Amino acid sequence: MSHAVAPTTLWSRMMNSRNTLGWLFMLPTAVFLLMFLVYPLGLGIWLSFTDAKIGRPGEFVGLENYIWIVEDPKFQTAVFFTIFYTFVASVAKFAVGLYLALLLNERLPFKAILRAIVLIPFIVPTVLSAIAFWWIFDPQFSVISWGLKSAGLIDGNINFLGDAWNSRWSVIFANVWRGVPFIAISLLAGLQTVPPSLYEAATLDGASRWQMFRHITYPLLTPIIAVVMTFSVLFTFTDFQLIKVLTNGGPAGATELMATMSYNTAILGGRIGEGAAVSTAMVPFLLAAIMVSWFGLQRRQWQQGSDHE
Repeated sequence: MSHAVAPTTLWSRMMNSRNTLGWLFMLPTAVFLLMFLVYPLGLGIWLSFTDAKIGRPGEFVGLENYIWIVEDPKFQTAVFFTIFYTFVASVAKFAVGLYLALLLNERLPFKAILRAIVLIPFIVPTVLSAIAFWWIFDPQFSVISWGLKSAGLIDGNINFLGDAWNSRWSVIFANVWRGVPFIAISLLAGLQTVPPSLYEAATLDGASRWQMFRHITYPLLTPIIAVVMTFSVLFTFTDFQLIKVLTNGGPAGATELMATMSYNTAILGGRIGEGAAVSTAMVPFLLAAIMVSWFGLQRRQWQQGSDHE
């Protein structure tokens, strides 16, 4: 007795294809990204080539907005401080975060409580953190100035947010305080995946702690470091809330970032086209940061701890 074979339809073949199912599962995310990422980015790029203002669509002006921002001393200062802010804060966050991750990976008493405490700066809303630091750096009531005066180290209050470089170091410190937990916990998760047998074998071979870190820990952490530092650089470069609440770009534009300058120009100043040009100018820097991570930190010889091709 023969059995009839059901005809194979296009839909059934699609449902049995892993590639097709993968694309179907990715479709909602793709639609979300198109609506909330690609469209706003494309619109911002288009507006950067117009003289649009609030309440007026504007007309196409070509590269006029970009010529204006390149020649604007305020934009040049914003670019300088954005790069300086991102580099110094990212390096400091990585150094402190790696140290905390290695420390929390050891056998410590109350380790679970310590890990929870480390997360506190990251889970506190950015605006609340900025307000807290605004009080800490207050020119009259700063607890730092009070402590240093009580110890006899200084005679008067420190002008944290009124001096150009003092304000720059102050906002960098606040950003590092907030960003360290993300890096520390991420690297700690990576450390948990390193097989203990590798350290045991290295100990039997007489390797020092630095040698174990150099030839075991660091190479195995490199892929995680690449991802974590990419996000850290992107978050720091596009920082807005901390600067906006803490200094609003002052004094005299010393702490102005490209993100805050774009907002101040487009929203507060009403010059949509010029503000869009400032924000669009951030894209090459962000792409460069991603390229450094992808083609530098994730090179196979780095992951293997080799110095040669």
